[in-house]
Amino acid sequence: MIRLAEGEGFKPPSAVDFNLPPIFGDNPFTTKPIFLVFFSVILISLFFILASRKAAIVPSKLQFAGESVYSFVRNDLAKDVIGHEFMRFVPYLFTLFTFILVNNIFGIVPMLQFPTMSRVSFPYVLAIITFFVFHYVGVRKQGAFKYIKEIMFMPGVPKAAYILITPLELLTFFLVRPLTLSLRLFANMFAGHLLLLVFILGGEHLLEGVIGLKLISPFAFSIGIVLTFFEFMVQCLQAYIFTLLAALYIAGALADEH
Repeated sequence: MIRLAEGEGFKPPSAVDFNLPPIFGDNPFTTKPIFLVFFSVILISLFFILASRKAAIVPSKLQFAGESVYSFVRNDLAKDVIGHEFMRFVPYLFTLFTFILVNNIFGIVPMLQFPTMSRVSFPYVLAIITFFVFHYVGVRKQGAFKYIKEIMFMPGVPKAAYILITPLELLTFFLVRPLTLSLRLFANMFAGHLLLLVFILGGEHLLEGVIGLKLISPFAFSIGIVLTFFEFMVQCLQAYIFTLLAALYIAGALADEH
């Protein structure tokens, strides 16, 4: 929370509020986002261990919830997108989806209230891993020479067009894809959390003002509550989009012509 000195006006939240200080001393690896990442791994692991520990034909509520998430990733994101070779990529896509989803949802969880993916380094790492996965798949499937050749020289295109298309394809496959994949996730989480801060902290500031401003504060809080539900939808959607694009890139790398 932003503390205002007596007599100061409202100081709106900014990018500075996302640079959290270390919890222990000056160690940059002990910040809140780092701890949230580790906490998310523990949380996800415990949930699915408990959900599958006493698996039965008639599932419990916990088992049903775990199986629903797994089935969604397996069938809707892996099988429908990648095709008959989908099964070997399910563990990666499942891990990717649940990890992003939980870290996004942290942004609206009381006491935590920070979406880890609003720190751009985390989406960058996930995008780089995905980048190496789909290129590795393409090289393993077709061989390095054929894979790079098909990226540079798209089949069925007039030779003169390669002057323009080849550099664009190289940029797309080796720079644009990982950048857009990471920045889309980061920007949505950053902007959404910033909006929530504006309305919630703005409503708190209005409560400290004169009577007229106090009457406006409930509207600011109401908008903040509505935005919280909207942000939850965006958090789920961004986890889905990131995983879907990862599956699409893998499917493209497996295709004979891409």
